[in-house]
Amino acid sequence: MTAREQYERFDHLARLGWELHCLGIRVSLVVPVTGRPVLEMLLGNGTTVHITAIRRYCEWVFTWRPWWARLWRRDKWVVAQADNAAAIIVAEVDV
Repeated sequence: MTAREQYERFDHLARLGWELHCLGIRVSLVVPVTGRPVLEMLLGNGTTVHITAIRRYCEWVFTWRPWWARLWRRDKWVVAQADNAAAIIVAEVDV
């Protein structure tokens, strides 16, 4: 992973975090010393959903899963450049 890809991943997650914040969702951007940054979204029932940005082919996508899921679900994703990415994620996780 190049430094540019790390910056792009962080940039997408920070933008999504702000959009979710504007929708009234509590979020935290976790940037570990090693590993990839993750956006944590706290739902009203106390459940935490982890959102990450990954590069697929020639575009970035957001993918999410509940904290208890062992594997990332491949069917839960949205293109990072989508204008309504935050709204799609909120609708999918049933805030």
